[in-house]
Amino acid sequence: MSGLNRAHTWDISDSDSDPEPPSAPCVQSSRPGERRKTKLLVDNRQEKREERERQKEEKREERERQKEEKREERERQKEEKREERERKKEEKREERERKKEAAERVKRLKPEEYLNTVTVNIHPVLLQDSGCDVLLSTLAGLEWRSRIEEHNLTHTISWGRKLPHSEDEDGGVVEEDQVLMVVTQMEFVDMMMSIKQALIGGCEEAESLFQPLCEYLNRNKGTVVSLLVTRGQYFQCGGSRCDDGDEDDEVCPRSQLGLHNIEIEEVLVYLEIYKNVTVHFLFSWQEVTNHVCAVTKALSKRPFRTQQDVTDLGFCVDGLWAGGVRVERSGRGLSQVWTRQIQQLNRVSIAMATAVKTAYPSPKLLMQAYESAASEEERCGLLADLTVRGGAKERRIGPELSSRVHRLMTSQNPELVLD
Repeated sequence: MSGLNRAHTWDISDSDSDPEPPSAPCVQSSRPGERRKTKLLVDNRQEKREERERQKEEKREERERQKEEKREERERQKEEKREERERKKEEKREERERKKEAAERVKRLKPEEYLNTVTVNIHPVLLQDSGCDVLLSTLAGLEWRSRIEEHNLTHTISWGRKLPHSEDEDGGVVEEDQVLMVVTQMEFVDMMMSIKQALIGGCEEAESLFQPLCEYLNRNKGTVVSLLVTRGQYFQCGGSRCDDGDEDDEVCPRSQLGLHNIEIEEVLVYLEIYKNVTVHFLFSWQEVTNHVCAVTKALSKRPFRTQQDVTDLGFCVDGLWAGGVRVERSGRGLSQVWTRQIQQLNRVSIAMATAVKTAYPSPKLLMQAYESAASEEERCGLLADLTVRGGAKERRIGPELSSRVHRLMTSQNPELVLD
């Protein structure tokens, strides 16, 4: 054993080191794939991060857009409310203006206001009669406007009304349709002769005021002419002239013409029917003045009365009907409305309307009864046998009223006459 030799210890130097293990090339060959995987992971993380940032940005933009839309909506609502307030203010202002104008129109229509705008136009020819001074002095005393001016028809008195809000004093004047033609008895006799010759025919008419009167009426179809026959300073009485102080003053001026009554009647009928001219026989210019004042006052009342006669519902009558029927939310009052509706028909009393309402408390029930009827004849006579209680004895509604109610409830023609 002692003879065994100990293994020699070798010194290993750097130059004698073992080469790299054979697996080293394989490890080196797998690193690019890992780097690619790592890069893909990094890229995916980056994309997700960018996607999250993009989504956050989109959400932020969406929130901003919604905020902007809400702000614009609030501004729009505020603007609409402001415009609505302005519109209501404008409507109220216009309503106040309309009410004010309506009040002014009603005020202008009052007779006392009308008299401030009317002017009595007197033809200069009438001034040749000294009696015309009575008319002029009376108009001046009443503080009514009067003017001496030429008219389309001689010997006339007419009326002109100045329109409101007219700045031009000579313009904006409406001529009234009433005209008075003042003639003396002798002038009227000449007119009668012309009329009689015109009626006879075949001969030339005598020259008189009848010719200009006919021409004026042909040009002015809507004008109403009244003929005032006065005595003037003298008058014809039985073929002789009499003074104003004669005892025949109380005799009708018509009898002082010296003509037969039948002749005058023929002329009056002709003027009334064919020319729409009325004739008034007056004693003096005082009566002419009274007639002029009466016509002026009548004209002053006409606009106001015309407006008062205009109603929104022409079929409603005066009295309790004007107030209507109060209907509450609970339905109280509808029964009375149904009764009033039936009473609108002519010759229908409260008892008859109540009989219909008692049998059929509402229009719907009556319509259902009409629909369930077998024939048109049965529908028309549905209410005929209803009993009307009230008065001395009971009676039936009757077929006539039953038929009218049926037409009222079922007719589709708004122009149908129910009665």
